[in-house]
Amino acid sequence: MFQIQKPEYTNKTFRMPSDLVAQLEQLAQSNDISLNQLVIQCCRYALDHLEPSQPE
Repeated sequence: MFQIQKPEYTNKTFRMPSDLVAQLEQLAQSNDISLNQLVIQCCRYALDHLEPSQPE
């Protein structure tokens, strides 16, 4: 059965270097998506491709 799902969001504040924010804003604008959606996609990609830590 089809069920409509609404994602749950949490508001957080992060400090980022100004040059990184400028690059992300430009990339989001050139791809016609929100900055928020771009950051979500970048974070998901990074976590999905994170190499396992090696024991010390």
